[in-house]
Amino acid sequence: MDGMLSQDEINALLSGMDPAELQASSEPAPEPDKADSFVVGTAASNNLSMTDVEKDAVGEVANISMGSSATTLYSLVNRKVNITTPVVDVATWESVLQDYERPCVFIQIHYTAGLDGTNILVLREHDVKIITDLMMGGDGTNTEGELGELHLSAISEAMNQMMGAAATSLSTMLGTMIDISPPDASFIDLAEFKSGADIAPFLGGEFVKISFAMQIGDLVDSTIMQLYPIEFAKKLVTTFMEQTAPKSEPEPAPAPAPAPTPAPAPQPDPTMGMPQMGMPDMNQGSMGMPQMGMPQMGMPQMGMPQMGMPQMGMPQMNVQPAQFQTFSADYIAKQAHENIGLIMDVPLSVTVELGRTSKSISEILDFAPGTIIELDKIAGEPIDVLVNGKLVAKGEVVVIEESFAIRVTEIIK
Repeated sequence: MDGMLSQDEINALLSGMDPAELQASSEPAPEPDKADSFVVGTAASNNLSMTDVEKDAVGEVANISMGSSATTLYSLVNRKVNITTPVVDVATWESVLQDYERPCVFIQIHYTAGLDGTNILVLREHDVKIITDLMMGGDGTNTEGELGELHLSAISEAMNQMMGAAATSLSTMLGTMIDISPPDASFIDLAEFKSGADIAPFLGGEFVKISFAMQIGDLVDSTIMQLYPIEFAKKLVTTFMEQTAPKSEPEPAPAPAPAPTPAPAPQPDPTMGMPQMGMPDMNQGSMGMPQMGMPQMGMPQMGMPQMGMPQMGMPQMNVQPAQFQTFSADYIAKQAHENIGLIMDVPLSVTVELGRTSKSISEILDFAPGTIIELDKIAGEPIDVLVNGKLVAKGEVVVIEESFAIRVTEIIK
């Protein structure tokens, strides 16, 4: 009832406590904001997915791999290529949509030996046009028009060689053979995919994103991405740690205790049992008993070989100059004439070359039925006859029963 105190409030008054404090203490604590708890949970899950040590190891592996890839790309585009130190992070499809330009080119590479997994390279559309133009002999400025099959085929070949070089570096670093499948390039508008799982299954959740800053001469100053499944990245880290861990040397076995030296056997006294007959005192002067038949015990004289002991040293070898048979010019000519018959039945490819010219790739792509190609030969000039690609004769074209033939007019010596 209103205006009446409860029993708890009465007890509080008796104990000297303010009833307002009692009411405040009895109210339940406010629940935490669900949004705040979601953010904390997400951050915790990110920290648990990849540790800092694992990120550093993935970055080290990617740095070594991309170093080889940059060298390969330089040989393809004939421009200085610089790929900086990678930045490793755990990302989601939403973060990729926010951070990267769209549309872009996705290049999927599958490991077929040594590793079991997939990685995806992401390049900007403009960068792909510049790289393909340089590969076709251009100066990198022909970037007009839409990205077509020709661009995708060229960038797939470039990535095939780049990732092949990276796989070779990984093979050396991890101590096992690593091979990849041919890359699959696709032109993708990221806005059309609400979930990355429509492109690759591992893009539906968290994955490892490795960002590189790539520079090609003064034409490209951009960023490329390499995407790994987290499980694949962890396996790669484990293998990398096992190979780079210092090998513990086995402790040397304790040396065996030296065997006790046997005590020398007692030598019998030669005087024992020998009658001392007329043995003079050794202190009486020069009168003594001569040693009969006893050899002198001592070291042999220096320079004199011991009897019965072989001399240790290098054996004497009899060295003589080699003797070869002398061949005359007539003998060599006779042998060549006899041996030429062994190759008389070997088939050779004979080519008649009407002329040559040089065209760029863009001009070749413009070929159509009816296109006239001007050669470097003048009308009536002798044409070349080549055997296995080597010029051996010149001749003129004749017609024999509705077939073209060549009448040889000159033999090239």
